[in-house]
Amino acid sequence: MEKRTRLLFSVALVAVLATTLIACRPNESLEGQAKDARIKTAVKSKLASQVDATTLTSIAVNVTNGVVTLAGPVHSSEESSRIESVARGVEGVTDVKNALQILAPQTGVTPAAVTPAMTPPAK
Repeated sequence: MEKRTRLLFSVALVAVLATTLIACRPNESLEGQAKDARIKTAVKSKLASQVDATTLTSIAVNVTNGVVTLAGPVHSSEESSRIESVARGVEGVTDVKNALQILAPQTGVTPAAVTPAMTPPAK
């Protein structure tokens, strides 16, 4: 009985390991991954020269099979369009997915702690 339990355990372990290896296999070849890394570096480099530094640090650039995905907060739709245009201009880019989020404009609200307090009239 003990041999049978060991055999079943071994078969189950091999099945789990095989499934894990197949599931973790990347969708791209090493050459494709290297190409995507070059595209990502080129996009970030171009953005660094054409976008505000505070915006640049909050933008994520991901590349898979030549498709660039942009994500993060930007200050306006014009800035979002400019960033997308820069990414599209990089050699090797096949498509751009723009997932940039436009921040709401800041309003000039004065906090209650700063406003002068009303004092009751003296008696």
